[in-house]
Amino acid sequence: MLLLCWLLPAASAAAADEDDSNDRIVLVGSVLVDRDETAGDVVVADGDVTIRGTVDGDVIVADGDVTIRGTVKGDVVTFSGTATLGRRGHITGDLVYGDDKPVQAPGSRVDGDVKKFEIGDVSIVGAIGLWLLFTISLLLLGLVLLLLAPKAAVAVARTAKTKALVSGIVGLLAFFLIPVIAIAACVTVIGLPLGVVLLFSIVPLYTFAYLAAALVIGRLILKNATVLAFVAGLVILQLLVLIPIAGGLIGFLATVFGLGVLLVTLIRARK
Repeated sequence: MLLLCWLLPAASAAAADEDDSNDRIVLVGSVLVDRDETAGDVVVADGDVTIRGTVDGDVIVADGDVTIRGTVKGDVVTFSGTATLGRRGHITGDLVYGDDKPVQAPGSRVDGDVKKFEIGDVSIVGAIGLWLLFTISLLLLGLVLLLLAPKAAVAVARTAKTKALVSGIVGLLAFFLIPVIAIAACVTVIGLPLGVVLLFSIVPLYTFAYLAAALVIGRLILKNATVLAFVAGLVILQLLVLIPIAGGLIGFLATVFGLGVLLVTLIRARK
């Protein structure tokens, strides 16, 4: 997962060098469409976007700032970040923003509407599609892990059954301590590599913890199964997190408990 996040920006840039009409799709990293360059759609999950040339399609940024000094022939959508239009910035479509209001310099143009993105604008079909996308991704990742380490899954389930309270306490401490330790390590020169590794491992680690919690939930129903228990547990957990307000708390508790189960299982494996 980390390699994918690192390599996609580079691959996107390399593809852009070979064919300027290609779309720029990046998970983590910045995108620059320089002068005399032309790109298709620009989609960035986490990173800043700078447009000095021309974008024939849309510009969609989930988390990052967008600076436009060239021309975008489609729409510009920013969910979390600021869209800034320079004097020569030109958007032929709409400019849709989430958190921060766009900054428009004198001379910049937006042919369409400048409007704030509202949660109500998201269709039910789109929301269900996004939920299905995450659920299927988690399901595939979990199945791969079960295929690679089936005995580890059994050990995780055993730990959850015999050391539930200890796992909960360990998970709660680890959930908050790991980021603190990582940031503290980054302050020192010697600890910098460790801090960087810890910071990059937080998201995958919490994802594995969530999957472990799904397996534990499934084993409560299908006691002697592994794969079917994981699938059932993941579906149940994903449905529970849809509950307004309470769903976020359920997801947090599941991640904390799963993290504790993983860590306690690793400690017991050393013995």
